[in-house]
Amino acid sequence: MNFQGIIIGIISFIIIGVFHPIVIKSEYYIGKKIWPVFLVTGIALIGVSLYAKNNILSTIIGVTAFTCLWSIHEIFEQEQRVKKGWFPKNPNKTSADNNATSN
Repeated sequence: MNFQGIIIGIISFIIIGVFHPIVIKSEYYIGKKIWPVFLVTGIALIGVSLYAKNNILSTIIGVTAFTCLWSIHEIFEQEQRVKKGWFPKNPNKTSADNNATSN
């Protein structure tokens, strides 16, 4: 029996589940200006996945990389969700932060 697909599927599910609150907290505390961190991390992980010797490890790193890249989109979507009142707005952000996130 080959369990690689099941292992990768479970770990992908966990990675996506972990990134959901990361995106929410990142937008809450920092705002959308954090997107370059997700970009650089995603690109770096793509590079790392190319050199990983183990297929499962390479796949997991690749899934994490593209989850980072997808999180860029989700950061901007999260900002819209906050504006709609679906998620709380951070009252401790300075007005400069709030103005930066409204652009």
